[in-house]
Amino acid sequence: MTQSSPPKTDNRGHTAADGDHQFTADEVEALVREYDSESNFRNLVGPTAKLVTVVSVILSLFHVYTAGFGLLNEVMHRTIHLAFVMGLIFLVFPRKRAKPTRKLWIESLIFAAFYLYMLWTMVPTLPEGTLKYVFIAVVLVLTVLTLPFNRRGADPEKVALRDWIFAACGAGFSAYLSFGFDYVFIQNVGNPPQEVYLMGFVAILMTLEATRRTMGPTLAYIGIGCLLYALFGPYLPGIFAHRGYSISRIINHLFIGTEGIYGVAVGVVATYVFHFVLFGILAQMSGLGQLFIDLATIIAGRASGGSAKVSVVSSGFFGMISGSPIANTVTTGAFTIPLMKKSGFSGRFAGATEASASCGGQITPPIMGASAFVMTEMLGIPYNELILIAIVPAAFHYIAILLMVHLEAKKLGLTGMTKENIPQFANVLAKSWHLFIPLGVMVAMLLMQYTPFLAAFWGIILTIVCSYIPWVMSKIGNTTMDTSTVLTPPRLVRGFEDGAKFALAIGAACACVGFLLGMTTLTGLGFKFSAAVVELAHDLAGWVTMIDFTGLLSEDGMALFFGLIFVAIACIIMGAGIPTTPTYIILASIAAPALMEFDVPLIATHFFVFYFGVLADVTPPVALAAYAAAGLARSEPMTTGTTAFRLSMGKALVPFMFVYAPALLFVNFTWMEFITALLSGLVGVLALSAAYIGWFRRSLATWEKLVLTLAGLLLISTNMIAIAVGALIVLAILARPAPAISAPGT
Repeated sequence: MTQSSPPKTDNRGHTAADGDHQFTADEVEALVREYDSESNFRNLVGPTAKLVTVVSVILSLFHVYTAGFGLLNEVMHRTIHLAFVMGLIFLVFPRKRAKPTRKLWIESLIFAAFYLYMLWTMVPTLPEGTLKYVFIAVVLVLTVLTLPFNRRGADPEKVALRDWIFAACGAGFSAYLSFGFDYVFIQNVGNPPQEVYLMGFVAILMTLEATRRTMGPTLAYIGIGCLLYALFGPYLPGIFAHRGYSISRIINHLFIGTEGIYGVAVGVVATYVFHFVLFGILAQMSGLGQLFIDLATIIAGRASGGSAKVSVVSSGFFGMISGSPIANTVTTGAFTIPLMKKSGFSGRFAGATEASASCGGQITPPIMGASAFVMTEMLGIPYNELILIAIVPAAFHYIAILLMVHLEAKKLGLTGMTKENIPQFANVLAKSWHLFIPLGVMVAMLLMQYTPFLAAFWGIILTIVCSYIPWVMSKIGNTTMDTSTVLTPPRLVRGFEDGAKFALAIGAACACVGFLLGMTTLTGLGFKFSAAVVELAHDLAGWVTMIDFTGLLSEDGMALFFGLIFVAIACIIMGAGIPTTPTYIILASIAAPALMEFDVPLIATHFFVFYFGVLADVTPPVALAAYAAAGLARSEPMTTGTTAFRLSMGKALVPFMFVYAPALLFVNFTWMEFITALLSGLVGVLALSAAYIGWFRRSLATWEKLVLTLAGLLLISTNMIAIAVGALIVLAILARPAPAISAPGT
């Protein structure tokens, strides 16, 4: 969720090092900019930089004020938020390339053709008059400006005229609804004036362009696909056909009200996510990130392979204030990856460990990622209940990684970190005790069922106030505490500016996801996809049961298994190149209903797609977190991504366990089912971890790895016989002694 700039030195002044190489500030920042499109900001200077700073600070102050003193009505709040976000995006984010490539030209021409097609279908519905021709001219100009024409020698870091035009149009369509709220939603309810449709057209165009600029083209293509699906419904085959809708009807559905652009996704960002983004930025600036690294070193540093376990634990701690896998990877990895390499792990394994562990931030309570707030809205459950439900999934995530790290360390014969490299707990506590206050108060408020935005408000206020404690203590003279993390007015302005910037990309993405949400409710797309998945799953299940001579397999059971496999594959494919939050929203709207057809509890279906969506950042070929880690580890990106994905396979069992044993999510809870699922899950994760690493007190043969994998799959079943058989197989293989080594000459 939050994406703070990675620290270049720790609070003791140490710089992350890779052997003799020192990671400079520019190198670490370059990794973030290269792999995290959401952090690829322009280096603005002059009056434009000052304007962006002022507008960003105003946006942050608006959210802090409304969090503490009351939100506006939902439409007004969302339109004001999106007006700032869309206006800033085109000033803060550069165009992708200085020299347009053939690929970029093809991509831009596809989008331009779509805009012209929408214009062509819209024009016949417009009444004759000046407004009609002004509208045509505006759309044509905007369409031409989307093409990658560049002035010779143009610097993409500088804001061009087209960026100012896009910024004005992007802010304008939401500002129109903000200032004309009474005119549009009260005086003309049910019969919007013609100019509303024209502004809605501009809203669609600018939302797609903002998404392209911040997230790349993939999500924008999905947005276009949803609009085309609504337009061409009568021409589609089979169950996906529908009556079709005019462009005016589509604009009305997406732009007016809370079914489309201003739907639940943007609402969650405007009322929850932004506040926690800002809290994470300020907490990181006040030194909380370094505190997490120190605590992780104290907890896990002495264990076998301690440096890698420090990476896992610190990533888990950091995930409590950051839901961004890439920011988590680079922030903690700048220190932990060099330590892992020095202790004997390969660069590939070190980078993969950091990336796989960092992806857990989005499922780690108490803050988790933006997806968690969307989930609370979709499921209608309090946030304090959701973070309790998420404890077991997060625990399995980190247990699986720690097991693999431990087995790899034992396989390589690695020891823990030396005593000199492990900080003293008393020293860490003495200098950083004040940092626990904001986080503790915020967590307590969440558990006491205060609203998340009010909890974030007090977290932000207390972070600012508590950052002055070292300064006060040093003035009193009782101690010489580090005062470099005090949030002085200049640093606070920088924090408010960064908080707004890091919330821009997720704002654009959620506005674009509104296209899918709007078209799903308009066309019934989710039910159609569900019907297709259910039908295919039952067909495959029928074929399998026909050749099952044992009679142990039921058609309903196999249909559920195949349905889970299809949805998991859809999550992984969809997540390749799209951040977790949009992926979750899309799949929760389309794929999750398919699992409900198999009588899977609602919370289990959402956690299933959420969990597999998280794996997308370590799923090649677009494993962005793993590629960022590879940059720090100086390893080959694709092999690092493949290793990170394989490291994540131990916890890939866990979503299936939620479905077969929902007691793990405290649904239909019984102690017997919970304990059985917990123990079988732990044994299954151990089996897959040993199979992947190829070691458990000894090297494992290939056949043993295969058998352990199959036994691990048996352990996700709810059938006690299958669980018993799987557990016995695992214990039998892992308990086998190492083969005797013959003495030389015998």
